[in-house]
Amino acid sequence: MYIDSHVHTSFSGDSDTPPEKQIEQAISLGMPVLYITDHQDFDCPPGVPEFTFETEPYFRKLRELKEQFRDRIELRIGVELGLQTNIPTDLTAYASGHPFDFIIGSTHVCCGMDPYYPEFYENRPEEEAYRSYFEYELENIKAYDCFDVAGHLDYVVRYGPNKNTFYSYEKYKELFDEILKTLIAKGKGIECNTAGFKAGLNHPHPTEEILKRYRELGGEILTLGSDAHQTVHLAYHFSAIGDLLKSCGFRYYTVFKDRKPEFLPL
Repeated sequence: MYIDSHVHTSFSGDSDTPPEKQIEQAISLGMPVLYITDHQDFDCPPGVPEFTFETEPYFRKLRELKEQFRDRIELRIGVELGLQTNIPTDLTAYASGHPFDFIIGSTHVCCGMDPYYPEFYENRPEEEAYRSYFEYELENIKAYDCFDVAGHLDYVVRYGPNKNTFYSYEKYKELFDEILKTLIAKGKGIECNTAGFKAGLNHPHPTEEILKRYRELGGEILTLGSDAHQTVHLAYHFSAIGDLLKSCGFRYYTVFKDRKPEFLPL
């Protein structure tokens, strides 16, 4: 069983799953290591639910569970850090001020809105909305070094009016190539996020074309994440992900401990 590096619990504003349940599910699947990576999205726009947690209680609880389950699974403590420029919170200080094993840097807010909501797509073509998201994602990636991998690079497509019907790497090639080259130059990775399959896209985030392009450009750091908010979605579609990634040119995937990458065979 591959290691799931992107998992949410009741510490996230959009999950009510206790961390114990995610850990027990991982054990039942035969997973040797599990990451908890709850949402820490500071300074979200008005109208968006709270997506922050108190960091000290988070570490205290997860360390207790790490000890409780240590003979059955290794628990590693991560975070999904929401990237935004021009906010008062110092994300770099936050990331360096806590002993996370792993940090996912994700763009959940663009133009003051979360693409989860229909308002993001109103009064403009879908292609324009997607492009504005990718442009802001590139801005975030250029601005920050306080993460290990960029999360779900084409997250916006999950919620667009037509989802991925008219979407392709080629349509936004110049943006994606700059995103990928910037990540590689900074020594950062990307994740293969299988929630795209759960959302009915029949592809991971990002798509196979982008995964393949990342590898062609020399990218090697690639984590696997289900983005599970419920136990039923833990390791979602992992049974087929090895063959998919091998077809994109990968032979290894990556896990992190103390923010340092380890490479494991697919």
